Amino acid sequence: MPATSVAVLGSTGSIGTQTLDVVADRPDEFDVVAIGAARSVGMLIEQASRFRPEVVAIADASLAAEVVAGVPDGTEVLAGPDAMADAAVIAEVAINGVVGFAGLPVTLATLAAGKRLGLANKESLIAAGPVVQRARSTPGAELLPVDSEHCAVHQCLRANDVDERVSRIVLTASGGPFRGRSADELATVTVEAALDHPTWTMGQKVTVDSSTLMNKGLEVIEAHELFGIDYDRIDVVVHPQSIVHSMVTFSDGATIAQLSNPDMRLCIGYALAWPDRLDVSYGEIDWSRLDRLDFEPPDRQAFPCLGLAFTAGREGETAPAWLNAANEVAVEAFLDGTLSWVGISELLAEALDAWPGDRADDVDAVLDVDRRARVAARALVVARA
Repeated sequence: MPATSVAVLGSTGSIGTQTLDVVADRPDEFDVVAIGAARSVGMLIEQASRFRPEVVAIADASLAAEVVAGVPDGTEVLAGPDAMADAAVIAEVAINGVVGFAGLPVTLATLAAGKRLGLANKESLIAAGPVVQRARSTPGAELLPVDSEHCAVHQCLRANDVDERVSRIVLTASGGPFRGRSADELATVTVEAALDHPTWTMGQKVTVDSSTLMNKGLEVIEAHELFGIDYDRIDVVVHPQSIVHSMVTFSDGATIAQLSNPDMRLCIGYALAWPDRLDVSYGEIDWSRLDRLDFEPPDRQAFPCLGLAFTAGREGETAPAWLNAANEVAVEAFLDGTLSWVGISELLAEALDAWPGDRADDVDAVLDVDRRARVAARALVVARA
């Protein structure tokens, strides 16, 4: 059986490097034909030398010459804002590990080409859900979530073939590094503390989002878009061990959960091998050493970002895109020291109040809202300085 061709976009990031690890474990099953990154030229060249893809994409066109000089002879180099989207469609499966709104073109191009998409870029569905849904209807297109919670839900839903029998989806959250902190303690949070996640190793932006619970809020919106579940039937519970990755409760009261040790390679492998599974074990539990599983409700007063995401999701249209863009600006400001951790949620509340109510009719409408939300959020950052 020929190897499945794979494109890894955002290949130098956390999801990208772990995807390449999975592929390296099964070289007879998967063939990396394309990789791409935004700016990380050195690592991109190293990956190209190791995996010998047909195509290497660099989003920053000013770095193209450096990439061309460093990759193996015969490698096609694509450069510019459309480069990673163009690279994605040459493979049977594309893993979208691009960070932030910049991942949307990869998502749309892969689905529109009728290919399988392993989606780690949650912003695609959050910011442009209605647009992505239309691309998702392309014959042959498949969308597999590459994150622990939605991959878990996807697996749980395989226990039932009747959509009407799904009662609730329960997303679990680790609680991040500040679980149980008082308001006074949260007022003095440092960047270093926010980046010290207790159970997961992720990129900076996602790690900060986890600390504010915005990551979980965005995942609520993503779950709504992925599985067509109303917001009133999506719950969030804090589960500090990060062993139960999510659950689905059915109409007869049965709850199916997916459990494993935290390891994103399991989710990546699930998307690569779909509808099969890999025979390489990632995250297997040693049941003789697992002594407890704790659950508690999230503290919505201490972590208001979760409620803001529910609000934006229920508003629909471009409200999630507006919130997502403002959040990217707020997190960037926190990381560079111009906004406090508490200021992230305060700024986002102000930003969401200013959402103009635009419809998500097409990609241009979403892009325009994203641009205006960033301008508005940057103005709010400056006003707080």
